[in-house]
Amino acid sequence: MDVRKFSIPEIIFGRGSLQYVGLCARRLGAEKVLVVSDRGLEEAGWVDRVVEILDQEKLHWIYFGDIVSNPRDFQIEKGVNFYHKHKADVIIGLGGGSPMDAAKGIALVASNGGRIQDYEGANRIHQPLPPMILIPSTAGSGSDISQFAIVTDVERRVKMSIISRTLVPNISIIDPTLLQTKGRKLIVAAAIDALCHAVESYVSRIASPFTELQSLQAIRLIIRNLKRAVESRDMRSLEQLSAASTAAGMAFSNAGLGAEHAIAHSLGGMFDTLHGLVHPVLLPPIMRFNLPACTTKMAQVGEILLGKRRRGNEATALAGIEKLEEFCASMGVQTRLRELVNDSSRLPEMCRMAVNDACLVTNPRQASWEDLLQICEEAW
Repeated sequence: MDVRKFSIPEIIFGRGSLQYVGLCARRLGAEKVLVVSDRGLEEAGWVDRVVEILDQEKLHWIYFGDIVSNPRDFQIEKGVNFYHKHKADVIIGLGGGSPMDAAKGIALVASNGGRIQDYEGANRIHQPLPPMILIPSTAGSGSDISQFAIVTDVERRVKMSIISRTLVPNISIIDPTLLQTKGRKLIVAAAIDALCHAVESYVSRIASPFTELQSLQAIRLIIRNLKRAVESRDMRSLEQLSAASTAAGMAFSNAGLGAEHAIAHSLGGMFDTLHGLVHPVLLPPIMRFNLPACTTKMAQVGEILLGKRRRGNEATALAGIEKLEEFCASMGVQTRLRELVNDSSRLPEMCRMAVNDACLVTNPRQASWEDLLQICEEAW
């Protein structure tokens, strides 16, 4: 077997684990903590809860909440200036993928200098980052586990993928009780994001036995628990979704993603679409496109989705993809690209951007921008 590297943070998982954020910050040497979050977490009361815990630990803190969905490059710059002005040391990112990616971006530029655009792509970070604690409020993005940060370059209208081992936080605190304040739409979008992470990492060119185990378990947990989680807010089901997101994060952080995320990033950069809503639209046609390059693996995914095998790998895989489409439709989310984007004339430009996304490198089947456009047209 080839030599493999598997990078993850220290993980503190379970109901009520948020209470340890102060102790963790102190263990990392904190004297003044920068807390990064957004308006939604403020309104839900979770920002107040975090700073209350920091107060109990007698830690100084400052708060930066100027973050929106698909965090912008200028927000990172403002956060860096805020970090330096107040002489912060440890960074806590609280929220979904946007606040956590913003926290990573702030930590990166604060310690390495320059602009966030300087680090687009893989392995361009040379200096260590300030200690980071990430606390996910959704079960989907995996940013609290991964080597990825996604930030929007406003001028170019591109969601930049920044990939480096140094972006893995020191500690991830995963408290499933935070999911109880999320609406149905956000729970579904986050879970299908995690499902996409699991599928794409499983069929990735650089998947390994370590990542494949995590990918398959994430798929199983999401399929078994998502409906119950959104219908009843059952705590056990929410906990299982958090475990699935964590497993999928471990997998894609180390195995990479694929064409679906390459297109999703370009859609987000050009049209400012909510990342989680793109996956029910794009994942099935991407799976069909990739099927010839990974038929056996796609059949294993299909078997989990169906709960049984059909006669032959291709038949099982195709039936599984159809089942996934039915599953997404049953969750009440958009399943056609035209429901998210109102200008099909810009799809060729968007696909030309997507073909340069770092996620495409690990896609199991080589794809040109014309291939990506055909996928988008199928999804339209």
